[in-house]
Parts: sequence; structure tokens; C-alpha cells
Amino acid sequence: MNSVRAIFACVAMLVPGLAGASTVRDFVRIRGQGESVIQGVGLVLGLNGTGDGGSEMATIRPLAELLRRNEMPVASLEELANAKSAALVMVTCVIPREGARADDTFDARISVLNSASSLKGGELYIAPLTEPRPGGAVYAFAQGMVTIEDEKNPTTGVVARGARMVRAIQTTPPIEGMFDLILDNWYAGWTSAHYLASQINDTYHLDTNPNVERIARVIDDRTIRLTVPPEELETYPAFISDVMQTLIDPKQFGLPAMVIANTKTGSIVVTGNVSISPAVITHDDLVLTTTLPAPVPTPEQPLVESDRWAPLQTAANQNDMARLDDLLAAFKQLDVDPVKQIEILRDLHRSGSLHARLIIDGSEG
Repeated sequence: MNSVRAIFACVAMLVPGLAGASTVRDFVRIRGQGESVIQGVGLVLGLNGTGDGGSEMATIRPLAELLRRNEMPVASLEELANAKSAALVMVTCVIPREGARADDTFDARISVLNSASSLKGGELYIAPLTEPRPGGAVYAFAQGMVTIEDEKNPTTGVVARGARMVRAIQTTPPIEGMFDLILDNWYAGWTSAHYLASQINDTYHLDTNPNVERIARVIDDRTIRLTVPPEELETYPAFISDVMQTLIDPKQFGLPAMVIANTKTGSIVVTGNVSISPAVITHDDLVLTTTLPAPVPTPEQPLVESDRWAPLQTAANQNDMARLDDLLAAFKQLDVDPVKQIEILRDLHRSGSLHARLIIDGSEG
């Protein structure tokens, strides 16, 4: 292993308390990376009378073509006049900014195009997904059972991991000795940019000699330019990987209090000095358990208390506000998954108890 990369790998073990810290990759992307969208039109079959009616020629024609390709041609479209088990749908798939390779799978989102009233119980027939332009190349095929996420809106749904890539989408540009890291919008700022560059430089050089040429320099409040050292050019992917793993403490960003959540990944990032007013949290996954009479606890049979309520305690100072540690302790008591934690954060924010900007999936909560 290159000695510099060995230094990168060892820093987490040498610096106390940083083993569980965030890394550069949590806050930046390489310039040129970005999400892609592929799309297509397909048929959802197997609906219980909730599909498009027989008068919807836009649905009947592709349904007749599907039967013809499967060696079951119909003599005329009138034969399908009573077909209400099929619906014409738009299929879209978002490819993450890291790109995709052949055989990767992603969620496919489904939306009714005509008069179908519900997609519940339906299955998406094989649909090609192309780039969003006329004559675009096919990048994936989508197929599978449709799951309705919102019962109040059964005309949209998702096929979990239903889009399978057949062609790669490359988003990382070629690296020719230099590349830019772009801070995500919510972390933009001169303080955070300089802090990230400083952490990368300090980790790489492990010294404070001002005469050493630094590999990272700040261009603006969102851009950090990296110069690949000559000895790393032949193995620059490993160099980029090591840079991305540089340990970061988000508290050093100097940002206002924010809670940034991603419902797709379940990640929750807290910046600034987030405070919470006194509150009591309950959740439908919890069960109140009472044992009477209460047993005498022993090491082999400890007394276990479970409750449906998790009080969010506050300290006697700081204007009677709870802090992040209190919120995390309450989540631990609730013992719910990250997606449901995000729901609780949203409710705390709506009630005015969460004193911070709440950003969920890139939008204000």
C-alpha cells in the first residue's frame, strides 16, 4: 500500500473519538457528478377492475400488441373493450449521482396516465427505460409488483428494486491531475469549505509546515480543488477514495442549526446547536408492558421496563431547552428505525419544538 494511503487509513485509529465520525464523502460530490433520470411507458396488469376502460385506445393498442408478441393476437381492438385489468403508466427511475453499472437495480416509480382509479394489486409488465429524449438509448428494464405508498393516492406507486440496468451510466468525469469537490447546498459556506480543505491537507501531510504544497485549496464557498500528487497519478482512484474517507466533524462547519434527513437512505445529519423544547414522544410501534406484582430484579432476571411514552427531558439551564444528546436518547428509548425517526423529527418541527431548519430530501420539512 502507498505510504500516504496507509497514513489516511491509520488516522481514525490514532485520533481518539473519531472512529464514528462523518467523512468528506457525506458532504461533497465530485464536479460532474449528478443524478440522472431514465423513463418509459408501460402497462400494469392484474388490476381488479380498476384499470383503464375499454374506450382508452391508448391502453388497448399496446395491450393488443403485447398479446400479439406473445402469440395471442386479437382479431380487432373491440375484443378488448371490457378490459379493465390493465393501466397505461409512466415509469421513471432516478439514478444516483454515483452512476450505475449493468445489473444494478433501483426503485421504479409508477404513475397512471389515463383513467385507472387504482394500481393496487397490479404488476408492471416489462418496460424499457430510456434517457429522456426522443430516440434515447435503453438503459434499463423495469418489471415487478406495484406497491402503493399512499393509500389516499392509489394511482401512483413504486416497484422496489424493479429497474435493472442493462447499460452503465458513468457520472464521474476523467481525472487528469486535478478535480473539484463540490459541497452540497446545505453545507455551503467559507467556514465549512476551509475546514474541509484543512482536514484533507492535515490528514494527507500530517504536519503544519506552511512550505509544503497543499493538495486541497478553496476556490469558493462550495468548491475545493484537489491536486493529485505525481506519485498518485497511476493509482488516482485509490487516492480519491482516501480523500473521501477523511474524517470530518460537522460541528466545525459553523453552520446554523439544521437537521438534514434523507428518507431513502435513512440518514440524519445534525449541524449547529440544535435545541428542542420540552416534549413527550409516543409511537405506534411501542407497547406498554406492566408486570404485577413487580419481580425482584436479579442479574439473571433484570427488571425490564417498557413504556409507550418517551419523555424528552430538559436541563435546568439554557432556557430549559434540551440538546441533541437528549433527542438521541429519546430515539434510543423509542427504538424505531431511522425513517420513522425522520417522521418524529417532522412532527417535532411542525409543533415548534425543534429549533432548527429541517431539510428532508432536499426540501424544507
